[in-house]
Amino acid sequence: MAGHDAGTQHQFTGFAKHFNAYTITGRRNCVLATYAGIAAIFLFFKLKPKKQKQVTAK
Repeated sequence: MAGHDAGTQHQFTGFAKHFNAYTITGRRNCVLATYAGIAAIFLFFKLKPKKQKQVTAK
């Protein structure tokens, strides 16, 4: 029967158990990891200290 493969025939271990393209849970975990990475990069640049211009007295 054609249709969605729920990943029941695949036996994943380790990293592939949580991040795979065969199950809905694996796909969701990949998406959440991508969003978390983008948010972390955004927060890093948003919260890092700004460089102050050096003032020289004349």
